[in-house]
Amino acid sequence: MGRRAIFTAIAWVCLTVAGAAQTPVFPALSGRVVDGAGLLGAADRASLTQTLAALEAKTTDQLVVVTLKSLQGRSIEEYGYQLGRHWQIGQKDKNNGALLIVAPAERAVRIEVGYGLEGTLTDAISRYIIETTILPRFKAGDYPDGIKRGVDDIVRVLAGEAEALRRAAAQYAASGMRPSGADQPLWPAIAVGLAVVGLLIFCAVAGGAACRDILWIIFLMLRTGGGGSSSGGRTSWSGGGGSFGGGGSSGRW
Repeated sequence: MGRRAIFTAIAWVCLTVAGAAQTPVFPALSGRVVDGAGLLGAADRASLTQTLAALEAKTTDQLVVVTLKSLQGRSIEEYGYQLGRHWQIGQKDKNNGALLIVAPAERAVRIEVGYGLEGTLTDAISRYIIETTILPRFKAGDYPDGIKRGVDDIVRVLAGEAEALRRAAAQYAASGMRPSGADQPLWPAIAVGLAVVGLLIFCAVAGGAACRDILWIIFLMLRTGGGGSSSGGRTSWSGGGGSFGGGGSSGRW
């Protein structure tokens, strides 16, 4: 095997490692409730689905409940907005989507809010719902009730029927209560950085055509790193093309 082939093979290995570090595997959008962690019974899923469908029929807002087996080493904040974008929850012209994400393995929960709903389902309201409605039930070990109560509060806010909750959230925020959340891990960025540095070193050593191949691989790495992937599956319901920018709030128990 020639030197160029060896360096190119090493470069592709670096690309694979970097891609794995950047790109989580997302569950399929199988419905308005995606219970990957198995926290909900059939009756719970059916009731929640009915509530979420009624919300969309009334407001066009799309709210999805998702429980996850794992965040794959990422913070729930990072995973959440990428999942919202991947599924494209919310209408394209309104970006009116939201997710209630529960990751029991990491003991993390998040309300992820699309661009168009950030003025309605604000960070302060999301935080209030998480810390006063959802987390007490989770700490008691009752995941279905915590999810249901959280969904009910979010639906009331989006439907414009929660003025008392808005006032309570404002007072809660003014009290200076410390928000709870997850620190964003650095390992994906570190892995990508090390891969790029390694490829540049290989490029300097290899030179010539091998260097051009490596530079092209680096370009592909930086271009495709944030695409995301799916575990597959079919669904009779889908997002409407909405986008997310990281709005919302998180909590731990």
